[in-house]
Amino acid sequence: MVGENVEPGIYNLREALVMAENRGLDLVEISPTANPPVCRVIDYKKFLYELKRKQKEMKAKTARIIVKEIRLGPNTDDHDFNFKLNHCIKFLKDGAKVKVDVFFKGRSIIYKEQGELILLKFAQSIVDYGKIEQMPRLEGKRMIMIIAPKK
Repeated sequence: MVGENVEPGIYNLREALVMAENRGLDLVEISPTANPPVCRVIDYKKFLYELKRKQKEMKAKTARIIVKEIRLGPNTDDHDFNFKLNHCIKFLKDGAKVKVDVFFKGRSIIYKEQGELILLKFAQSIVDYGKIEQMPRLEGKRMIMIIAPKK
């Protein structure tokens, strides 16, 4: 209620509309399912503005999940492997999920087992920082595994 106070009580529709019109405000139905329905005499534009602001605040408070991607090859060397492992640990410490994939170029698809071994070795090395959310699986020319951070 803006400005003047309106005594709470049960009014019929005409009385409520007259009260709202006299004050230059709107009669807004707050809870239509209640018996009798609950209405308030308020400025409707201000009501909508506050409703949008509350929704915006709620949206800002929700946690956003960030997914980082690390790409390996079926013949990735130890140094490169450790370099990318350190990046993955950093991402997991920051709270992001990590999508690790082995990309098979050309005929290297024949080394599927080698790609899966690299991903499992990666998962074994990272067990202190994250847990496997999705085991390695082949999607086209990529073998993908998703790791989530430990809480």
